[in-house]
Amino acid sequence: MPWYKITNENELDSPSLLIYKERVRENIRKMIDIAGSAERLFTHVKTSKMPEIVKMMLEEGITKFKCATIAEAEISAMAGAKFVLIAHQLVGPKIERLIELSKLYPDVTFASLIDTLDIARAHNRAFGANGLISHVFIDVNSGMDRSGHPLDENIMDLYRYLSSQADIKLHGLHVYDGHIRADDFESRKHEIDEGFVDVKHFLEAIEAAGWPKPMVIAGGTPAFTSHALRAETYCSPGTCVLWDWGYGDKLSEQPFEYAALVLTRVISKPQKGIVTVDMGHKAVSAENPIDKRIRFLNLTDYELIGQSEEHGVLKVKDWDALQVGDVLYGVPFHVCPTVNLYDEAYVAENQQVNQVWQVLGRRRKISV
Repeated sequence: MPWYKITNENELDSPSLLIYKERVRENIRKMIDIAGSAERLFTHVKTSKMPEIVKMMLEEGITKFKCATIAEAEISAMAGAKFVLIAHQLVGPKIERLIELSKLYPDVTFASLIDTLDIARAHNRAFGANGLISHVFIDVNSGMDRSGHPLDENIMDLYRYLSSQADIKLHGLHVYDGHIRADDFESRKHEIDEGFVDVKHFLEAIEAAGWPKPMVIAGGTPAFTSHALRAETYCSPGTCVLWDWGYGDKLSEQPFEYAALVLTRVISKPQKGIVTVDMGHKAVSAENPIDKRIRFLNLTDYELIGQSEEHGVLKVKDWDALQVGDVLYGVPFHVCPTVNLYDEAYVAENQQVNQVWQVLGRRRKISV
């Protein structure tokens, strides 16, 4: 029986998200092997968004986590994490929300990113007024141009300010190079290394100024296998916990396995050669072109030719073999936003589903 086949599939509604627990654990262990130790990982929880998966990582020795939202930071703390970096510069009401979250979980270190002096001052004032410390990393723009302070002559002024404030603790640098995605590992590694040269110069300037050596958190999943070779760098992969078709095809040197699938059913055969499934835009991430959304594991010679909110239309070669009600198992091209579409996930062990996990981190707000 294929690994993805669920023996009690007739009990499962569709479309639905399936999590294969054994494969998740194996992917976590592979991440640790690549990093050399669990200590080097700031695993990104924006992919899974489930406290239970954070607990699985904690069980394997990972203690530090990265996230994208305050809600994801809270589910990490709920699971037992003790160090959580929110990989955003928090502005406006989010500064107060982070303060409230810090009060709610006083034993957890919540850090955030800073790339602007005015926002650093706002953090200093707000946290100081509450008798708390703002834990921060400088967000460094190493070429992606999405966020971060450029590596210019002014970045040292920001570093100096953050290092001198009583109500701020500067832990180090956050360097995200997600724009580097070459298929070939050696080409990708070369480009990543070239982009890190100015970061090294900045680190040398920091040490020359007499400050302690900062932590450096670098890269995401595409850069993971490159930054893992940099002994003093912390790595923050995320997608590899669940894996997907997009990275599976592109990052051939990474040994991860699919651990999250979308289950859908044939709901109509409107004409010869065409079948419709209950997998529309609301069931699988639709930000990519239609040929990069889903790859079915138990169907061949097909093409996804249309989607609406609740329908997916397939052109299939073996039309007579498919019946209304048949179950299809598909790998998302991009698993992270696909997970975010679901309130809950079926959890499979030994090819049977007997648990449901809440995708709690998809919410914008939990407690604060």
